[in-house]
Amino acid sequence: MTVKIFDTPEVQDFLQAVSGFDQDGGSERAKQILHRLVGDLFKLIDDFDVTPEEFWSAVSVLNALGQGTQFGLLAPGLGFDHYLDMRMDAADAEAGRTGGTPRTIEGPLYVAGAPEIQGSGRMDDGTDTDGEAMWLTGQVRDTDGNPIAGAKVEVWHADSKGGYSFFDPSQSEYNLRRSIITDADGRYAVRSIIPSGYGCPPDSPTQQVLDLLGRHGQRPAHIHYFISAPGHQHLTTQINLAGDPYTFDDFAFATRDELVVAGQRIEDAAAIEASGFEGPFTQVVFDVELSATDTPELQVRHKRPRAKEDERDRASQLAGTATV
Repeated sequence: MTVKIFDTPEVQDFLQAVSGFDQDGGSERAKQILHRLVGDLFKLIDDFDVTPEEFWSAVSVLNALGQGTQFGLLAPGLGFDHYLDMRMDAADAEAGRTGGTPRTIEGPLYVAGAPEIQGSGRMDDGTDTDGEAMWLTGQVRDTDGNPIAGAKVEVWHADSKGGYSFFDPSQSEYNLRRSIITDADGRYAVRSIIPSGYGCPPDSPTQQVLDLLGRHGQRPAHIHYFISAPGHQHLTTQINLAGDPYTFDDFAFATRDELVVAGQRIEDAAAIEASGFEGPFTQVVFDVELSATDTPELQVRHKRPRAKEDERDRASQLAGTATV
């Protein structure tokens, strides 16, 4: 079909009506955004001669994504999370907020309310016998190198099979999730296990979309962080563990060179005993630098639906049903 109708007065008037510009109520910003979004899609249908069969097939995929609460999984796979990070990086640079540890994507699997520990403690419940023991430690400093005592370091990661507690009902509550308050020297340390990477469920709508693009849905072994302290810019980041086959081929585009961390295998008997482990373990060190800011809204994480963060919010409740 070679017909092109997008630029006709009839379609442009129709687009105005669809977007609610002929109505007094509603949000002007919402109308403008929907007008742009629907208009771009109308033009796409024209330009690529999208058939009714193709359109309704896409609707079926969208329905399946919603039913499985997988939009939060597909969004990073299509680069939206990383693009938002790129915009925030650009905003920081324009405002002169330079330095500090780089941000990267949050992902959809944070759960609010993890147990809080002072300085050091343990994250795993000891039941994952396939997991390699890990000592995760580091120091939180400002951009001048001064330690930040009392910083809040929220950490979460997968088990040895790639599953996350809460979303994986076989795990205990808040397994591999902790909030650590840094000590007087700005240090934090937790005993845990080396996480595994994971892949999108092979029969999921997310993977169906990726298959159409000829792409895989694999993530490397990684560890998520929220780090905050009064007077400093909140940091959302994660580290990828060096040596994973997908470290530099992450379907979610979260890898940054500065955030690839190599673990050190500890096999010396004296060092094992001094650290309180029963056998060899891997030490992973991740030091963090926070940029100073007086702006209150920059000192807290941005709002988005997160599991258990706001039980009164329907979107936050739905965030707890994500399928990975």
